[in-house]
Amino acid sequence: MRGTGETRGPAGATTASPKRKRRRLPVVLAVCVLLAGCGLVAGGYYFDSVPTPSDLKLPESTTVYYADGRTPMAKLGAQNRTIVPYDQMNDSAKQAIVAAEDRTFWTNRGIDFKGVLRAAWANVSGGQRQGASTLTQQYARIAADLRGVTYSRKLREAVIAWKLDDAYTKEEILGFYLNTVPFGRGAYGIEAAAQTYFGKTVRRDAPPERQLTQAEAMVLCAMVKQPEADPADPEGTPGYDPRRNALAKQNSIDRWNYIRDGMVKLGYLTPQQAADLAYPDTVRPIDKDAGRSDLDRPTGLVVNHVLAELRGTEPFRGKPDEVIRDGGYRIVTTIDKRVQDAAEAAADIRRDTAPRAVRGQPRNWQAALVAVEPGSGRVLGYYGGDKGSGADYAGWYSDEDGQARGFGQHPPGSSFKVYDLAAAVRDGISVKERFDSPDTKEFPASGRTKGSAAGPIRNAERAPCQPDCALWEATVASLNVTYFELTERLGTDKVIEMARQAGVESMWETVRGNPRPQRVDLRSDPAGEVAKRFSTEVGIGQYGITVQDHANGMATFAAGGKRADAHFVRSVSKDDEEVWTEQLRTTDLGLDREAIDQLDWTLRRVRAAKLDNGWDSAGKTGTWQAGKSTTQNVHTWMVGWTGALASAVWLGTTDGKPLRTSDGSYDVYGSTGAAPIWRQFMTKATEAMKLDPGKYRFGEPKFPGDTPEPTASAPPPSTAAPTPSGSPSPSPTPSSPSPSPEPTGRPTSRPTLTPSLSPPPTVAPTRTRGPR
Repeated sequence: MRGTGETRGPAGATTASPKRKRRRLPVVLAVCVLLAGCGLVAGGYYFDSVPTPSDLKLPESTTVYYADGRTPMAKLGAQNRTIVPYDQMNDSAKQAIVAAEDRTFWTNRGIDFKGVLRAAWANVSGGQRQGASTLTQQYARIAADLRGVTYSRKLREAVIAWKLDDAYTKEEILGFYLNTVPFGRGAYGIEAAAQTYFGKTVRRDAPPERQLTQAEAMVLCAMVKQPEADPADPEGTPGYDPRRNALAKQNSIDRWNYIRDGMVKLGYLTPQQAADLAYPDTVRPIDKDAGRSDLDRPTGLVVNHVLAELRGTEPFRGKPDEVIRDGGYRIVTTIDKRVQDAAEAAADIRRDTAPRAVRGQPRNWQAALVAVEPGSGRVLGYYGGDKGSGADYAGWYSDEDGQARGFGQHPPGSSFKVYDLAAAVRDGISVKERFDSPDTKEFPASGRTKGSAAGPIRNAERAPCQPDCALWEATVASLNVTYFELTERLGTDKVIEMARQAGVESMWETVRGNPRPQRVDLRSDPAGEVAKRFSTEVGIGQYGITVQDHANGMATFAAGGKRADAHFVRSVSKDDEEVWTEQLRTTDLGLDREAIDQLDWTLRRVRAAKLDNGWDSAGKTGTWQAGKSTTQNVHTWMVGWTGALASAVWLGTTDGKPLRTSDGSYDVYGSTGAAPIWRQFMTKATEAMKLDPGKYRFGEPKFPGDTPEPTASAPPPSTAAPTPSGSPSPSPTPSSPSPSPEPTGRPTSRPTLTPSLSPPPTVAPTRTRGPR
């Protein structure tokens, strides 16, 4: 599409013919006149220092996608730009921009000779400054970041355009232009504009219905003349965005008609095609939040974790975040849109979609939910708060400066007993083994006696099996006495090691003299050394952990004791080339099939863990008291799994105050607070994933070598746990007409305070001591 006065050199390079050299003379004359008028004798500087496209590194938006690789989650970067190579664009914008801005583009030499001469003569004669430019000159202005209509700018613009036309084909120059020019609404380049204004693409390989049409491209190209309203007079000079006001729409229509006439003159449209073309009224409304690129939604917290995770990978280690944000990468996350929607619907307790039990509650109530895929560690759903720029109540991450951010650690209470139970069955302790389980019991070795400040360990409520309970019965009733004894018997190191191996990487210890608990990396030292920093109360959930870690621990048990690292990124690519991909590895906790079956068998008997959609499910509630109170709670939990999905839910307060309902009641427990959120989420998410529950049935344990239980102590049948297809009915369990709160223990000697990781300004430390 070049003129005839040229020949092609090696590899498609363009070389100038004698005719072309003759046609440069007007440029030289114009430049000389302009130089003389400006009094600039150092014109050679401009020839030597002006940038060409090969010198430019255009910031290009990085797009973060859900796990399907098609649904965008967020846009990152200083500019909303997605570069599309010229040969991958359809013809709509190519033709419209030429008709709008430079109808001689395919035949001119890159410079408007008359315009340059007019500017030069105006400079010499003192007349009005001139500003007409070719597309090549317009691109030159953008490339050199030249601002303001000055004579020196006009000179530099002309010289750059001259160099561009000499070194690049017309197709290349038009591609440069379409990928750089601003279109308004923060969109740079035609692809970002197509997405912003019409939700479409200019890529020719996209389905026809998703490609930018000729009429739509003409609307976009009209905006190039004035992408944004004049800030000094936004109503009177609004530009060409038809959704800005009535005048802007009329401007757009008039400019659109002008472009249509040019399309006919250039032969892109026949007169009949032009007559049949209608101005499109499908421009999207102006989104005042568009500049935030979805980062202030709940998934903005996911993006924070994505960036933190990528900083530790080889391609991005030691590099600033701008490399990722402005690098034009395609990041596919592990987040399943279906699961994420179910998580937000259940855990965002301000929505009408949340369970009735948690809707309409005081403003200081806050929930967090994390879901992990068993066997892979992929985080499928993450809700840590309703704003990406707000506090993260589900986890923590390191920012670009290496500072810990988030507010996601909370004392897990009795939900932590899952790790005690797993450590027990790994050691060969049967869930049918019986334990002395009175209402209160002293533990001198752990300093819990009548004469100690904390006193003996207590159970808040009675269970039918007391004072002699099987481990599974004590689990269902959440008896603290039993589990404190179990922790002493196993050793805190074994309990901590089980939690660490399952996925709990951090735990917060109380340090004397420090008002806030301090994070301990459980991977930093051998379990025996780490255990010295915690007391036996670890077994009943005194020390804070994150919702994310807890969810990963549940996923490990759901995968039969195979632990995978929880992560947020599946892949990173650029220009269809893979830059990084997830590393899927699993480690075996050493839980044999019998141990896993006993774990599932026991925890499926927890009433709050029952799902009514045909899935086998297991889980555990947890509650932690406020201060020394035995009636007020500040943290409630529900954690558990099916064979296909594991999740953890926390419900507490943003200010560390006790959970108090809107009607003034303090009766909020794991079974009544977090559990309804967990059940709704697990039900909706497993339905949305469209998996067959029959393929994820739990096994039945054999209980080898255990002693038959006395008939007198056998509890009545329970409806708390479903029976797997083709399996014998499970042993009977205690029943009650409705979910009941977990038993409560006495305050411990080591109070746990609220988290210290970047808390919101309103958060104040609150002592929380008692497990349930």
